[in-house]
Amino acid sequence: MLNTEKLLSRITINHKIMLGKPTIRGMRITVEQLLRALSGGVSERELLEEYPELEKEDFQAVFTYRRVGLSFLNGT
Repeated sequence: MLNTEKLLSRITINHKIMLGKPTIRGMRITVEQLLRALSGGVSERELLEEYPELEKEDFQAVFTYRRVGLSFLNGT
């Protein structure tokens, strides 16, 4: 398993891509897009089939990004 810093490096923010929303490795796939799909019942396997450019570690990065963001908001 990759460490937190390595995982978070997979999440990029570029104001020229997807209006500056956090994306996966500079691609036009946003963290929000993946979280919405997963929370809507789409499996990681289905997303990997739909977006072959994604890697399994990208999902770990999304969950880590979300966890770190929630920790920051909660002050922990």
